[in-house]
Amino acid sequence: MNSPLDQEVTVLKGIGDETRAQLAGMGIHTIRDLLYYLPYRYDDSRLRDLTEVEHDERITIEGKVHSEPSLVYYGRKRNRLTVRLLVGRYLVKAVMFNRGYLKGKLQPQRTITVTGKWDKHRQTLTCNEVVLGPHEEIGDFQPVYAVKGQLTVKALRRFIKEAFETFSGYIEETLPESLLEKYKLAGIADALKFMHFPESGKEMKQGRRRFVYEEFLLFQLKMQALRRTRREGTRGVGQNYDLHKLKAFISSLPFSLTNAQKKAVNEICFDLKSPYKMNRLLQGDVGSGKTVVAAIAMFASVTAGYQGALMVPTEILAEQHAESLQSLFSHTDLSIELLTSSVKGKKRQDILNRLRTGDIDIMIGTHSLIQEDVDFHHLGLVITDEQHRFGVEQRRVLKEKGESPDVLFMTATPIPRTLAITVFGEMDVSIIDELPKGRKPIETYWAKHDMLDRVLDFMEKELRDGRQAYVICPLIEESDKLDVQNAIDVYDMLSNHFHGRFKTGLMHGRLPAAEKDDVMKAFSKNEIQLLVSTTVVEVGVNVPNATFMLIYDAERFGLAQLHQLRGRVGRGSSQSYCILLADPKTEIGKERMQIMTETNDGFVLSERDLELRGPGDFFGKKQSGLPEFKVADMVHDYRVLEIARNDAMQLIESESFWKDERFSSLRNHLEESGALSEEKLD
Repeated sequence: MNSPLDQEVTVLKGIGDETRAQLAGMGIHTIRDLLYYLPYRYDDSRLRDLTEVEHDERITIEGKVHSEPSLVYYGRKRNRLTVRLLVGRYLVKAVMFNRGYLKGKLQPQRTITVTGKWDKHRQTLTCNEVVLGPHEEIGDFQPVYAVKGQLTVKALRRFIKEAFETFSGYIEETLPESLLEKYKLAGIADALKFMHFPESGKEMKQGRRRFVYEEFLLFQLKMQALRRTRREGTRGVGQNYDLHKLKAFISSLPFSLTNAQKKAVNEICFDLKSPYKMNRLLQGDVGSGKTVVAAIAMFASVTAGYQGALMVPTEILAEQHAESLQSLFSHTDLSIELLTSSVKGKKRQDILNRLRTGDIDIMIGTHSLIQEDVDFHHLGLVITDEQHRFGVEQRRVLKEKGESPDVLFMTATPIPRTLAITVFGEMDVSIIDELPKGRKPIETYWAKHDMLDRVLDFMEKELRDGRQAYVICPLIEESDKLDVQNAIDVYDMLSNHFHGRFKTGLMHGRLPAAEKDDVMKAFSKNEIQLLVSTTVVEVGVNVPNATFMLIYDAERFGLAQLHQLRGRVGRGSSQSYCILLADPKTEIGKERMQIMTETNDGFVLSERDLELRGPGDFFGKKQSGLPEFKVADMVHDYRVLEIARNDAMQLIESESFWKDERFSSLRNHLEESGALSEEKLD
């Protein structure tokens, strides 16, 4: 036993076998566990002036018992105790359920403190907390803890109080003095006292501030240590690219790079030259120019004598990338090829032979790139577009086609900065948060269902002008569970509405892949003017002539998904429009529609989406990979997260961190977390 804090909780008065089992179910086994079991919120128990209290507000009042209480029994073992309290000059009725045992203790003139919901009209307080004494005995802020089974918050508070009074002298500081001084943070013992027994709002904030920073710092130390171990454990190829040729290529592009693109290019080129393997995420909004940045990276790699590979999730997206890259490299002598499941026979064999001998510089393809017979001559750079659409295994197989190639992941799904540096904490992240000049913002409008006729008239005007349109629906077929328009019904309705004037197509996830591609190709060639679809068009479809999008039951989608869908239009020089057809029932639903009409910035939207939905729902709780913090909140405490990340990066890279005794507790935490263990690396 290293410390008295490691003793079992049964050393405390009142904790027998039954209570010990209940505490164990909450993860509390030792005194240390108990002291670090922090409240998740506080009840504001400050006394309020009844003239300023709103109806249905939760309040605490102190008053004198005015008359004998009345007790009424009803049902089995249920009762209602009512007592009149004199609160200042007001006579208030306090109602307590199933607390009949208090009847004999509520003698007239006794001062008690009660907390509960205030009924302004009836001057009645429905109590959930009763203290047989004046307010000063409970304090202004009451910590509320998550409890299980028969254990009450009141009992847990009592155990924590006894533990703190007996063992607080053994609590050891975990943060170095330099950081405590730098940010004026409370020491660990004081911080725990402020969290469990705050005497003021200021103390409560001081305690929380300390723990928010510490939680983020410990997590980021783990992420940065993992990053360093991965980087140093996987030597890269150190690509010595031709800077003169690279600058000439960038100068020859028919447009200037935005500042955000230049920054991303510099970060990627630095990684290419580094002796360590690149492990970088490039995220940028729809139309921000990620493909150009990828092209520059691949060009640099080719000048260093390597091959580049770009893997994308769908055949049509692979074809579009091949087309745009061939255009970008048209004035160079680079050899570019496309490999998908449609490439067969002699042509496929010829491509594979040339890839093996090094005659192909850049290979673009789908999952076909990771088939066994695909061998590269000298693969130096692997780029995966819409990386979340591929499994870990698929990405690993492609990386193993070369000898420790540099790896760049790309995504057009804007991830809030707070989540990017948390979920992808062990990766480097480049962000393109600026659109190229001359892009016209998509005009977005929110319409109710009873305005559909006007919306269709607007759509017809665009179609008559030679443009094309998307109509997006949440479901494929009719559902009893959700009252939403489905793609098949909408397709039938619009086919009839535009019959003889415009051709309508239907696409959804249940169509075979070949059929999906056929529909998409027909839409790309303007053989179909109106495409009714589910969200399968969300990513990677580029039809510059499409200028109109109608999204049915838009309140069913999250902000990030609505933005991705909207990004299918606005890809040409003409003005584009997105109409959100929605009758949201909730305030959050209405707010989503409002936000969509106010901004086209995907990063702004992703931050707002995170605020509305919370981190777990943003990614989906099961596959989110999000850490669970006890006190810290990634959304509201994002500034502290960034500070903690910078501190963690500096600490991990500094020699003193690994040797100095002042950082021993932080190093111990890292060792316990496994961040320094080779087995943790995949």
